[in-house]
Amino acid sequence: MTGSLLVDNIGELVTNGSGEGGGGPLGLRRDAALLVEDGRVAWIGPARYAPAADRRIDADGAAVLPGFVDSHAHLVFAGDRAAEFAARMAGEPYTGGGIRTTVGATRAASDDELRATVRRLRGEALRQGTTTIEIKSGYGLTVADEARSLRIAAEFSEDTTFLGAHVVPAEYADRPDDYVGMVCGPMLAAAAPHARWIDVFCERGAFDVDHARAILACGQAVGLGVRLHANQLGPGPGVRLGVELGAASVDHCTHLSDADVDALASTAADGPSGRATTTVATLLPGAEFSTRSPYPDARRLIDAGVTVALATDCNPGSSYTSSMPFCIALAVREMRMTPAEAVWAATAGGARALRRDDVGVLRPGARADLVVLDAPSHLHLAYRPGVPLIRTVLHNGVPQ
Repeated sequence: MTGSLLVDNIGELVTNGSGEGGGGPLGLRRDAALLVEDGRVAWIGPARYAPAADRRIDADGAAVLPGFVDSHAHLVFAGDRAAEFAARMAGEPYTGGGIRTTVGATRAASDDELRATVRRLRGEALRQGTTTIEIKSGYGLTVADEARSLRIAAEFSEDTTFLGAHVVPAEYADRPDDYVGMVCGPMLAAAAPHARWIDVFCERGAFDVDHARAILACGQAVGLGVRLHANQLGPGPGVRLGVELGAASVDHCTHLSDADVDALASTAADGPSGRATTTVATLLPGAEFSTRSPYPDARRLIDAGVTVALATDCNPGSSYTSSMPFCIALAVREMRMTPAEAVWAATAGGARALRRDDVGVLRPGARADLVVLDAPSHLHLAYRPGVPLIRTVLHNGVPQ
């Protein structure tokens, strides 16, 4: 679709930049309009000064936001684990062991079956306003299966993550050092051409800090950026390892010591700032909802000056949701975030976790990824949980 597109009659525009009179952290503008050309934002300003365009979308006084940026998702898999979910709801604890169940199903699936699952979940997310999504491997855990998972993921996302170190597969249960050697050697070589990032599940029952450090260092050596699952199931050294290695994001952050929080805050470029830390704490409230675990304390992190992102952790075992609006509502209700903080974390925060400056914001030159709500304000995303409030989605300037 070519030509210009005007979105006007916007009651509340969230820019995550400079708004009228400052506009707060969301850079709010009232009675605004936005012009799209060639898939990019070309102009933002008062509706009364809106330029002419080839096509028009009338927001009818509704709120317009940047598209959500989901910076942590596991979409390449087969099967489901509904029975495991039911068992947890009946009182069984979550240990992460069910990952191996999905590994078996994923290995047995065809490329077309895996591709269909990614397409379905990507479509779900897009309909709910997610215009940028990171996709991890991690359910193949062989050289061939990890490489094909990433090839498929790359068909749907620019941000793909090699997670060969998700768990030690059953065939290496008594030889974890040998598995780490394979991850760092032939598996990484096969996966790296299809990945932007490398990730490790640094947790009891998965990979210890020494193995995690070795794997991440190997990924860095071939040009992959670092991400890290850390401190989900209990306290541990994962967060501080992520800071040590300059990770873009440490994810989960459910069980944090004062030293962990201080380490994250110390990555600020210009002193502690809630919008400036270079290692982002990505919080995944869908996982706590689905495992009946304690929620991370977002308030503690934000007050310490740590940049916080929200993501779905969409996966078949511990967070089978593709809905960023649901995660925003959980963050406000359960993690002591304000609605504005949660919306920022789900848009600009996710972009920072991916080290992207072209998404998660609405400003001239940014990608024209945006959502029109069926509501007058961003507040309704938390105020009306479970209600389908996404009226229109533009991705690269194209209505979906």
